[in-house]
This record gives sequence, C-alpha cells and structure tokens, in this order.
Amino acid sequence: MSEMWTSETPNAAERELRDMHFMFGETEPAVPGRAEEYRKQVRALEEELARIRREQASIQYSFFEAAQIQRRLCAPRQYESPEFEVAGEIFPVRHLTGDFFKVFDLGSDLGVVLGDIAGKGLSAGIWMPHLVSLIHSCAREHGDPAEAIAAANRELCFGCGEPPLAAVFFARLDRLTGEVAYCNAGLPAPLLLRRDNLLGNNPLEEEGALPLESGGPMLGATRAARFQTGTALMERGDLLVACSDGVTECENASEREFALDGLERAVRGFSVGSASQTLFSALGAVLDFADGRALRDDLTLLVVQRTAVSSTREPAARCPSGTFLQ
Repeated sequence: MSEMWTSETPNAAERELRDMHFMFGETEPAVPGRAEEYRKQVRALEEELARIRREQASIQYSFFEAAQIQRRLCAPRQYESPEFEVAGEIFPVRHLTGDFFKVFDLGSDLGVVLGDIAGKGLSAGIWMPHLVSLIHSCAREHGDPAEAIAAANRELCFGCGEPPLAAVFFARLDRLTGEVAYCNAGLPAPLLLRRDNLLGNNPLEEEGALPLESGGPMLGATRAARFQTGTALMERGDLLVACSDGVTECENASEREFALDGLERAVRGFSVGSASQTLFSALGAVLDFADGRALRDDLTLLVVQRTAVSSTREPAARCPSGTFLQ
C-alpha cells in the first residue's frame, strides 16, 4: 500500500492545480479580491505538491535501501567450490520481494535454501530477513532437512502472532558423495537433470528430469505440520534447478503458463555452460516467453551444478573451502 501511495498521492495535488487553471484559464480572476485569493491558493498547492514530491522521493529511496539490504541478505548470488557451483537471482515486481535464497556452509555439506513468502511488496519483504535467519539457524541445529524445516515451522507458528505462509525448499549437498538430502515445503518441484541426458549421451534412458517432491505443506499453516526428507544423487555435470512459482506461473499473451516443462526445456537448451550461464539463459527464456506481458509475481531461480567429485571429506568442525561472490 505504501508503494501505491508513493505513486498516486502527488497526482491528487496535480489534478487540483490543473482544475484551478482550467476554471480560471491562464489569467487571474478579474473580480476584485479574487485575484489575490487565487494566487494564494495556487502557491499553497504548488508548495503542497513540492512537499509531497520530496516525501515521495524520500520514501522511494528508503525502499531502494531496503531492497539493497535484501540483496545482501540473499548473498552469495554466486558460489564456487571444487565440488559445486551455485548461482541464483531474483527479479522482483516491486521494490521489495518476499522471495529469497541463501547458500551457506554446513560443516562438510553445502546448504541451499529458496523460499517464497505469500504476498508481495512491503509486508512480505518485512518477513523475509526473519525467515532467512530462522531457516539458517535451524539448518545448523538439525542435520536432517525435514527436522530443520519442521523446527523452523514450529518457531514461526509459535512466536510470530499471525505468521505468513511461506513455501520453502531446503537441501543439504554432500561434497564427498554428491547426495542431495532435501525437503520441499510447497514450492514447484525442483528439477534434477542428469549430465548424460542433457548432452544426449544416454538415448536408452528416460530423458525427463527428476522432480524433487518430498517434503510437506507450506510453513506457517499449522504448527503440527509434518515433513519428510527426500534424497537424490548428483554426479559430475548434473544440474539442480529450483524456482519460485513466479517462474512457473509466468504467462504469455495467450495466458499460457511457462510451467515446469518450459523451465526444463530452457535449462536443456543452455546447459553446456556454467551454472551462472544456465541461470541467466533460463531467466531470459522466461522473459522472452512473457513477451512484454507484465509480471504478476517475483521471479526467483537457483541453479546448482556439480562440477567435480571431492576426494576427501572435510572434518565436520571445519568450514570447507569455497568462494562466495556477492
């Protein structure tokens, strides 16, 4: 609502000023006493309009600052280690977004989380830092993804009055084995695409992507929600692609949705490069599909590529080496 106010409030003063000019034309009223009153009203409206515009600029700058803080909270946008490369990006439809992602070290594992808080703009944006911190904390306390998500859900439902609904995908990536232990709480099913199928080297295998569906309901619905952990295996060159529903529900002029099929086709078309190249090529495919149609929801996409197989496991007490890029 605040964002709507910043765009619409100056218009009221502008309309009133235009109405006065329309009523009296370009000349001041000829009636004695009315000319001075007219000039005072015009000056008052001009001063009010200038004040509103200054206030609007201040509010817009505050939103800009908040958006930059959100971007830093979602860092790193790129992560590189000997075993994995991760790239993520958010395209908000307003200044602030309820979408988020995070990449962080979990001892010998790598943690990745992507989420979508129900609603848009300011209300969802206010909840985002709290939920990111909550999931990060629970992921450090619980080795099983389902237990971590269940703990985050209990905390959200217990201590936040009326919590928001939030769809979340959380995964632990084992650097040594490539095992993906994950919990998907209400997001479109992330896709695991095999390198051999991406390159067309396994014609006898089914070429469809593996959807990562195990999990449970959205966070914030009920404290008693139950979640389960799913597992998959990433070999060298495999891709894991996760997104918010703003990607899958993006519509073109014919009101046809991009859907998971469209995302899979886009990733397959640009999967020979790095995770970052695949990410931005896939986002470009989404925007091309929309073909200028206004986006209804934030777009968030996360691409994980297994780049190598680790030869030794790092001790759990140490943070494995990796390069975090903002």
